[in-house]
Amino acid sequence: MKVLKFGGSSVANAQAIVETRKIVSAEGGPVAVVVSALGGVTDLLLRTAAQAAAQQTDYQQGLESVEKRHLDAIRELIPPARQAGVIGRIKTDLNTLETLLEGAFLIGETTPKLLDKIVSYGELLSSFLIAAYYESQGLVAVFRDSRELIVTDGAFGNAHVRMAASRARIRKALLGNSGISVLPGFVGATENGDTTTLGRGGSDYSAAIIAAALDAGELQIWTDVSGMYTANPRLVRQARPIPLISYEEAMELSHFGAKVLYPPTIQPALEAGIPIRIKNTFEPETEGTLIHAGGNTQGRTVRGISHVPDIALVSLEGPGMIGIPGISKRFFETLSDAGISIIFITQASSEHSICVGIASVHLPRALDAVNQTFAYEIERQLIKPAQSEDGLAIIALVGDQMKQHQGLSGKMFSALGRNNVNIRAIAQGASERNISAVIRAEDVKKALNTLHEAFFEEQVKQLNLFVMGVGNVGSRLLAQIANQQRVLKKELRLNIRVVGISNSRKMVFDAGGLPVADWAPALENGEPADLDGFFARVRELNLRNAIFIDNTASETVSSRYADYLKNSISVVTCNKIACSSGIEVYTELKQLARTYNAPFLFETNVGAGLPVIDTLKNLILSGDRVRRIRAVLSGSLNFVFNTYKGEGSFADTVRVAGEEGYTEPDPRIDLSGVDVMRKILILARESGYPLDMEAIENASFLPAGALEAGSVEDFYHVLEQEEAHFRKRYQQAAAKNCRLKYVANLDDGKASVGLEEIPEGHDFYNLSGSDNIVLFYTDRYSEQPLIIKGAGAGAEVTASGLFADIIRIGNF
Repeated sequence: MKVLKFGGSSVANAQAIVETRKIVSAEGGPVAVVVSALGGVTDLLLRTAAQAAAQQTDYQQGLESVEKRHLDAIRELIPPARQAGVIGRIKTDLNTLETLLEGAFLIGETTPKLLDKIVSYGELLSSFLIAAYYESQGLVAVFRDSRELIVTDGAFGNAHVRMAASRARIRKALLGNSGISVLPGFVGATENGDTTTLGRGGSDYSAAIIAAALDAGELQIWTDVSGMYTANPRLVRQARPIPLISYEEAMELSHFGAKVLYPPTIQPALEAGIPIRIKNTFEPETEGTLIHAGGNTQGRTVRGISHVPDIALVSLEGPGMIGIPGISKRFFETLSDAGISIIFITQASSEHSICVGIASVHLPRALDAVNQTFAYEIERQLIKPAQSEDGLAIIALVGDQMKQHQGLSGKMFSALGRNNVNIRAIAQGASERNISAVIRAEDVKKALNTLHEAFFEEQVKQLNLFVMGVGNVGSRLLAQIANQQRVLKKELRLNIRVVGISNSRKMVFDAGGLPVADWAPALENGEPADLDGFFARVRELNLRNAIFIDNTASETVSSRYADYLKNSISVVTCNKIACSSGIEVYTELKQLARTYNAPFLFETNVGAGLPVIDTLKNLILSGDRVRRIRAVLSGSLNFVFNTYKGEGSFADTVRVAGEEGYTEPDPRIDLSGVDVMRKILILARESGYPLDMEAIENASFLPAGALEAGSVEDFYHVLEQEEAHFRKRYQQAAAKNCRLKYVANLDDGKASVGLEEIPEGHDFYNLSGSDNIVLFYTDRYSEQPLIIKGAGAGAEVTASGLFADIIRIGNF
């Protein structure tokens, strides 16, 4: 014989009840069917009872809603010729329920005993209705009242079952039946016949008690999910069903918030050795989860990740606790006497403090009770008043095989730490079947996804990108990501998602990932752009492996890097302003990156996509020392002086460079030498020289008055007027068989930039187009420099440099 239990979601409406009939019919043999109230009815009854007790006349609306739910279901499910008898019985029960609610209204309160009677009607009504429906469809089905079978004590609201008496009644009533017995879950009765309830979730418990009493071959729990999952699928999209799990693992997962099972459910089945199968009513063909004694035969270490929300910590500490027997006993007894269940315990080995986790709703009562118990010690300052912290949650790794493997705790806490999930307390049982930690409630989703990625997802690492700026560089970066997403997932196990995008006008977010190949319409329909709002949304989403990408040249945007780093959000930027600002800003950002384990990468600040900074870092980290750097670092200026031949207009050449994307939107930044100054400053700092911009000598090649131009157009006008100046510089160099290059120098900590005449045969002479070249002279490369050369400007290569930094973070 099998026992099938259908939860509230499985009997929520007529369509769902039809699915249960198909499942029961397919069993063929004798079965006991335990059902919950129609979905939402229990909560409706509790709310209606509370309104009646508060003497609010609108409680009758709740009663009318209960009646309508059941009568509508009858009319949809029962053939018209059979409806009268079913409706008559339902109406009789509803009349009794109305009388109970009127009593609560008249006396202005509900006692636990009265409330149990009221709430029990959810299951009593649904089970009679479902039995009648099964019978109307030709099944041999009969309604059995669980109050006549399950015997409890008088602890109304959470009654304790008297197992021996219940077993005898269940066996007498159900053994030998060849058909279908439909029973209400959640309810029982005392020896005197007073209705009791088994606590919320007690329908599972009812089913397990009946299965154990009947020595059932299997207990099936039908719900709206396909078994127990590796994590809550509503919070972790990659969560998957666990095909096979032990009783103990299922108990741990149930305790830590896996809502598919009510925690006490497993105990009767465990004692009787009855397998439990969790199945999906709406996808009955899926395998689901089988819980039995054999359990974890696959040898996986971690079987599931779960959490308990709405937790508060209560701590007791003080020198008067050290070496004093009975402190913990008094502490725990105090909470027990106050009716408060302890969910989590941790104690310092010094005995100086003890900390427990409880449901947040009980926090005020717990603090009052503890402070009263220890009033004497508190008054004499032997123990501090109880301290508390609210707004927390517990996360837990669960698995039978965890004790056989080293390093799981380290892997867990390392993964959480990398994502700025602060751990408030830790506990691990001697059985090592679970490792629990208390974290901020707002970090739960990120923590669950982080741990699931670390323990279940074949090492596929998800990167969540927030992109600021979608001009030339930003749009090309998004196109490159779209082209390479599948390749990176296959080759590097990186799942790159763009979650937020902003330009100067609009911003848009999607926690599930924006359509990176077609992002423009989503952005156009986004909300107004706001830097504070963008940062607030990034924090609110609180995603693991988050990366902020700055494709702008905005000082305002760069000023926010510290905010991101302090929240363990990595920063990737082609914006040179931050790293070339005051040395204290540069130093702070580097320190924040180390402190919060959030990479701050700016490879594209120098040489666009060329590996200049990465190479320099590796030289320094390997013990080399930079003595001198000679470099052509401006792709735009190299393009300009390679293109300008002293014949056409110098101003037109600069315009072409802008159109090709080689210069900044304001070409004065490039032609003034400021951009090159920033680049050599960054290289100097990365080489270990703490310079500021003021220390860099700039020999400008521009004529007087050019930089004083009030606008970009005025600047071009000055260039046109001063054409003779530029032609003369070109002709002087050409006469010596030299070429003009804008060169940056760093020599033993002294930096300079300026236009130089480069002779034939020099490494810079044949540098074409917009290419960059960097010569590193170091202790190891003292005679022949280490040379890096290639395209150093342009949106495509800059975007590829940003993309490379993103991939570097993914490989950290």
